[in-house]
Amino acid sequence: MTTPDDGFHRRLHHIVPAGLSGHTAQTEGMRRVEAIAGRTVGSTNLWMGQTHVEAATGSANHHHGVSETGIYVVSGHPEFVFLDETEQGAVERRLRTGPGDYIYVPPWVPHREENPDPDEEAVVVIARTTQEAIVVNLPDLRWIGPVATSARPDPHGG
Repeated sequence: MTTPDDGFHRRLHHIVPAGLSGHTAQTEGMRRVEAIAGRTVGSTNLWMGQTHVEAATGSANHHHGVSETGIYVVSGHPEFVFLDETEQGAVERRLRTGPGDYIYVPPWVPHREENPDPDEEAVVVIARTTQEAIVVNLPDLRWIGPVATSARPDPHGG
């Protein structure tokens, strides 16, 4: 029996830990490995992998371009740092996390991951809305992405 190649009848892909690839964009102070990507399974709109931050280490500042990023904390207590623009100016914010927590990183938002634990590595699972791990390393946390020029349309038509 043959299976039609119509996008709904393709085979599933099983990626085991030994099959994770380090051949992806990197940021100093962390290690990314990819599981699901265009080059690994032929995905077109999704990238998924892991990030490892060693104990007592922080990553360089970076953003992920047009890609939205979902993060699930597997182990450790990583902290996610970004600038919060207020009327009083930019304030550095820190999200302290633990296993089971989720973080959402909007497109273009500069941030970094830190692992203040002196003994335990932090491991997170990352999912992105692009099939490659877009990484733009930055000298600091200042916003450099696009700026909205008009209000967002009301999704409810009002």
